[in-house]
Amino acid sequence: MPRESLSTLTEPMYYVLLALTEPLCGIEIMERVKELSHGRLAIGPGTLYTMLAKFEDNGIISQTDERGSSGKRKTYSITVRGVELLKQEYRRLKRQAEDGKAVMEELK
Repeated sequence: MPRESLSTLTEPMYYVLLALTEPLCGIEIMERVKELSHGRLAIGPGTLYTMLAKFEDNGIISQTDERGSSGKRKTYSITVRGVELLKQEYRRLKRQAEDGKAVMEELK
């Protein structure tokens, strides 16, 4: 059965939305994801911009402005819908961790 689009997020998607709780351009998003994941996760430009386009098409993020003298630095921001998706995913991940806690403690 195919997964409903964006009903759950991949790890990179989750971190990109966490990063976009403040307006950022692409390079800033990549840096913030690395920072939030304590260096564990790095997202390349191809993956990032594909993801940003999908998020934008689904109303999860929006472009807020363009910066720089060349006008090529687009800034992205999470939308109300995106915040709800992020909160939903956080609750899902938290439940998974809680479900596994008792089992993992038995494995000690």
